[in-house]
Parts: sequence; structure tokens; C-alpha cells
Amino acid sequence: MASTPSESYTEMKGDVEAVGSHCQTEYCHVLDFLPFRCESCRGTYCLDHRTEHAHKCPKAGEWARRRAEQNAATSLPPKPSLYTHEQQCYENTCKTLINTSRMPANQCSSCNRSYCLKHRMPEDHDCKNVPRRGAAPGGARQQTMSALAKLKLWAENKRKEDDKRRSGPKKSGFLGLGKSSSPTAATAQAEINALKRAAKGEASVPSEKRIYLHVEASADTTKAKYPTGKFFYNADWTVGRVLDIAAKSLQVQNVNNRGGGEEEKLRVFHVEGGRLLKFSEKIGEPCKNGNMIVLLRGVGSGEPDLIDL
Repeated sequence: MASTPSESYTEMKGDVEAVGSHCQTEYCHVLDFLPFRCESCRGTYCLDHRTEHAHKCPKAGEWARRRAEQNAATSLPPKPSLYTHEQQCYENTCKTLINTSRMPANQCSSCNRSYCLKHRMPEDHDCKNVPRRGAAPGGARQQTMSALAKLKLWAENKRKEDDKRRSGPKKSGFLGLGKSSSPTAATAQAEINALKRAAKGEASVPSEKRIYLHVEASADTTKAKYPTGKFFYNADWTVGRVLDIAAKSLQVQNVNNRGGGEEEKLRVFHVEGGRLLKFSEKIGEPCKNGNMIVLLRGVGSGEPDLIDL
């Protein structure tokens, strides 16, 4: 027997509702074939009312809180050694922490320093120019005398070079006797002008604050790529700050901030003044335009006056 139209309509409606679901938002109740479920209130909504704000969720934010608590409970606790360990690779340009669970220390048999995996080979950390741990002279007096001898040699060589450079060409005098022209103020000023033209430094330093210096590094402190240079600094900067900048410019390994003995530390020696400079004093106080400072390692912390040596 054929079904009446009303019966057919009832059966079809049941099949359609079995596919989708009505939106629970008041005054909406649209039938959505792909309804959305709110994870906070567990209600079913259409595309337009799927967000918590759109259907004015009575439990807004509950799903986010549950998710955060779940993540906090299942996440692994941080390893303190990765964040609080004070040791790092001895290579000057490397900041990798060593002696941790992820990065064990690799000790070099030549220089007795500890490195990360990347810089463990001697050629990777320029081993020949790294001060060997435990290689300092046995006695304190021997170390002091060695430092003084090194400083004195630098001062003497510098003075000889200046005298030879400023003496000028010899002029023929009466009866063929030669004599050297003495250095003049004009010659000294010409040298300073040439230094100013060639010097490099931070452009932000005011011109009236600039002090122009010759900077050198002894053979045992540098990688020998840039053993000397001409630079300008702010006269109000401390010697310690100038040391850091000069070491970077000349590619000198600077480990002053990593601890260690005096045999590893860099010091600034003022040639014209004949003494080591304190890290805290301003560079413009002892130095003048055209002076030379030298970076030396393992020369002690005293300030011997080399003029009387």
C-alpha cells in the first residue's frame, strides 16, 4: 500500500536530522550537516556560532585552562645544568656551555683547555696561540722578571723606531759632513694628521672626544692576522673597554672575563708612559694623540715604571 504524503515527509525528516544537528544557540537552531562542538560547554553549534564569544559560552575559557594544565603536567622539567652551568667552551668566539648532559667537555692534550665538540681539534681552536694551562713560571719572582723584561723590550724598541722615523733624511753639510735634522712640531703634527686619516673607530664618538692611537699586539697574544692597527677611541672610555675593543679589532683572544691566572690575562701597556694602565682609568688621561698602546699577556698586574729600568 502506498504511503501518504505526510508519512513520507516524516520519514525523510528523520533521515536528514540523523545526518546533522541543530545549533543550540537561542533563536538560531539551524540544521548544520557539519556541526561544531564547543570543548568548554560541550554544546553543538553551527558555523556562525562555533566560537565561545559567538554563542556566549557559559564556561568560556575552560577548555584552554584544561589544555594548559595538561601540558604542564606532561612536560619534562628543565635541566638546571643547561642554564646555570658556569663553564663554557674556551674558544673565544664560542658561547657553548660544556660539562653538561648534552655537551660533555673535550680537553685538548696540547693546551689543557676544555672545548665543545665543534672546537675540540687543535686546528679548530688555534691551539698554538692559546696559553697553555699550567705553563706559567714556577716562582713569582721569575714571572715578575719575565714580565718586566718583555715590557722593557717593547719600550726600547718603540723608542728606537720613533727616533729613526723622526730623524729625517740626512743633509750634506759643509766639507761633506752629514747631520740629521731634529724632529719639529710640524713633523709631529703631520704624523698625527696622517694617523687621523687612517684610524678606524666608532662613528658615534664625537670628534672632540676622539683620541687617536697606534695599537699593537705581541706575537704571543694574537693570531697574527692583524698584529697592528690605527684606531680612535672616546677619551672618556676606560682602559678595560678599550682593551676589549682593541682585542676584537686585532683578533686577539681575550679571556679576561673567564677567570684563570694572571698568565692568561691581557694588559694594556702605554709605551710613551712606560707603564701598564689600570683597567679603571680613562684612556684619555695617560695617552695623547699619536701614542702607542700594546696588548701583552701574562705580564702581571703591577705598574712598573720602565723609564728607570
